[in-house]
Amino acid sequence: MFLSNHDLVELTDIRHELHRFPEISGQEKDTARRICAHLEESRPDRVLTDLGGHGVAAIFDSGNDGPSMLIRSELDALPILEKTDVPYRSTIEGHGHLCGHDGHSTILLALARGLAKRRPGKGKVILLFQPAEETGAGAAAVIADRSFEDIRPDYAFSLHNLPGLPLGHVSLIEGPVNCASRGIKIKLTGKTAHASSPEHGVSPMRAISALMPALSSLGQGFPPQPDFKMVTITHAMMGEAAFGIAPANAEIWATLRTLTDERMAELCAAAEELATKSAADNALAIDMSYADIFHHCENDPDAVAQLRMALDQEQVQYDGRSLPMRASEDFGRFGAVSKSAMFFLGAGTDHPNLHNPDYDFPDALIATGARIFMRAIRNLTD
Repeated sequence: MFLSNHDLVELTDIRHELHRFPEISGQEKDTARRICAHLEESRPDRVLTDLGGHGVAAIFDSGNDGPSMLIRSELDALPILEKTDVPYRSTIEGHGHLCGHDGHSTILLALARGLAKRRPGKGKVILLFQPAEETGAGAAAVIADRSFEDIRPDYAFSLHNLPGLPLGHVSLIEGPVNCASRGIKIKLTGKTAHASSPEHGVSPMRAISALMPALSSLGQGFPPQPDFKMVTITHAMMGEAAFGIAPANAEIWATLRTLTDERMAELCAAAEELATKSAADNALAIDMSYADIFHHCENDPDAVAQLRMALDQEQVQYDGRSLPMRASEDFGRFGAVSKSAMFFLGAGTDHPNLHNPDYDFPDALIATGARIFMRAIRNLTD
């Protein structure tokens, strides 16, 4: 193991520090500053900041020809109130590291320590601390940043901890591992009236009441079925908070989910057709828009082979259970610019689920994740 017990104690303290000061997507300025401060002792050859927002990339360059390898973690937390009793719980009301990005970033800081002790013999290693993963905007912004051309990798790897898997167990497969998803906002507009004379207005009540079950019914199947589709109603609103007004306005927000990007166009068209017909049938104006767009995440066979070799060498047990996942991940964007693969690292069979208010990243995974990645780094760059 390239990390000493002293390293692991310090890295655990760093993880707890990041946990205490969570910042949500697009607001990770102080988190990025903390990451840069902790990177200093590892002496990367270059550090890029403000990448795609508040992203940070630490580059360890051998100066010799060889593969370029990127390892990605995430900087952002969630707008969820943390409900744990850990002494390092969030100090920011309503925000919390309830997905484990604090732990993922600490794993990359562990890799920086290992690369400082023994730098790559060929090629280069890029440790990317990515902003705004939770909104699906971060990876696209990083790749679109002109500075990314300097670090465009041959391989890109990432991990995500996964409650429900045994602690330290890995799940890894080729092909799709995370679904495509996007949010659709449907706004319906009619005409207000006095609540005693609703017939003088145009209410969206019938449309919104019918649309919610109709949209949900578009879903079918479960991954890994290629025709898997899912629609989840996440928010609905109608009218004003008043008893004297028959409503004119309504909104429905829903998350659309498919196994692959190719299927998403079909689901969007079906949802739009339903909404448009409902608006027309009820004499309503309609406006539709999309947000939080995630491409599906697909593991490249060559990249998966590299990870499997590292797992075998480190004697870490792995299989393909729980994959592909219905959840989305914006790491899939890196598949368009490199051979990419993500693996999932068990957080424990009884561990609170991701995005639960009582979730906390297991510190034991810092060492496990770091040694898997470091073995893959050595295999490609020694």
